Amino acid sequence: MARQNTGKKTSARKADGKHSTRPIWTGSIDFGLVTIPIKLYSAQASERFDFDLLDKRDFARVRYRRVNEKTGKEVDWNQIVKGYEYRKGEYVALSDRDFAQAKAETSQSIQITDFVDAADISPLYYDTPYYLVPAKNGRRAYALLREVMKKTGKVGIANIVLRTRQHLAAVIAQGPLLALTTLRYAHELRDASGLDLPQATGKRGGVSNQEMKMAEQLIESMLGRWSPAKYRDDYHEHLRKLVE
Repeated sequence: MARQNTGKKTSARKADGKHSTRPIWTGSIDFGLVTIPIKLYSAQASERFDFDLLDKRDFARVRYRRVNEKTGKEVDWNQIVKGYEYRKGEYVALSDRDFAQAKAETSQSIQITDFVDAADISPLYYDTPYYLVPAKNGRRAYALLREVMKKTGKVGIANIVLRTRQHLAAVIAQGPLLALTTLRYAHELRDASGLDLPQATGKRGGVSNQEMKMAEQLIESMLGRWSPAKYRDDYHEHLRKLVE
């Protein structure tokens, strides 16, 4: 392992995993005639390492260049536009104005449109988690929504605009808090129907009763309670020790 003091911060940076005390979004949960003022906090802690690319001879940073693939010459930022390739080698170019017009209308409201059974949402749709914290004048309504969702086993399906983009989201009762998790839209999941999978029809897809019994016994021998702290990212821990 090579090491060199360049006078700059290290090329391996660990993100701060501490919870931010500042909300990233302030607004309200709205459904029917009910409005609950809330603050939105990120529930995701980044623990990854970010590495720079270096020239091993002198540890100088290796930079990326924007190069025209026809001429091989570097292109200035003011000459670069974004384009969508609709056919091989054929593009539709979009301007900054086009992107601005496509932005979702800014809203400070989490609009719940439906309540659905939590079991009906496939885990494949869940994306990024957030915490919802009530303002002082919304604590009672917040607690009421949380408790009724816990009792009924329902999840609120909502729309929220974050950083100019509209997201589908699920409002979930989780212990003492309400959490919001952004959801993937249906078109963001690939169709799995073309995959080569064993059939699920007939006699359990060709699996015998004896095989089922043995598999059930194996699972029963490994049963435990879900404890997130039990599981560690060994790769990350190993990298951290190497860097230290």
